[in-house]
This record gives sequence, structure tokens and C-alpha cells, in this order.
Amino acid sequence: QVHLVESGGGLVQAGASLRLSCAASGGTIRMQPMGWYRQSPGKEREIVATISGSGVSTYYPDSVKGRFTISRDNAKNTVYLQMTNLKPEDTALYFCASTDSRYRGQGTQVTVSS
Repeated sequence: QVHLVESGGGLVQAGASLRLSCAASGGTIRMQPMGWYRQSPGKEREIVATISGSGVSTYYPDSVKGRFTISRDNAKNTVYLQMTNLKPEDTALYFCASTDSRYRGQGTQVTVSS
């Protein structure tokens, strides 16, 4: 059973950058399409970015396009999310998951102060 663990969240000021990591253990996510998602209290879960198994194809919603970059290192069984120019509205619990919902991590909190 694949176990996903996110790290890299924290409290930052608006305009700052953070890099989130999602490390898989207990199995491989190599070639598994993966995504980063976020959820805030009272809001629905939002897709932040997705990446194909090869890493060639990515998707971003307009809310983060140009500011966030998803990448992966299949040799390290890890997926990353580089976030730049963070805004207070980016505050949420960020978690990674396989796009088929088979695997999901517990998440890492990102809080952006104005």
C-alpha cells in the first residue's frame, strides 16, 4: 500500500515562496498521474496542479497558473509543488493524491499572511 507524506508547508508572508514535497513509500508512484489539492474550512476541495506519470503533461487552474509549478522525480518517488508569489487566498491544507484517488496524503498546512 502506497503511503504519501507531504512536507514543506508553513506560515509565510504574501509574496513569499514555498516548496512542498510529497514522498511516497511502501510502493511506487512512478508513472502514476498525481496531483496537488487544497482545502480550506468551508470551501470545497480545489485542484491545484496535476502531472502525468512521465511528468511531461501538467495542468493548473487559472487561480495558480504562472505562480505554481508541479514536478516529479520518479527516481525519488516524490512529487513537488513550487509555489511563488503566495497570496492570502492560497491559505489552505495542501495534500497530494493520485488522480484516481487511490492514494492520498494527510496534507501540510500553508498559511499566507497579508
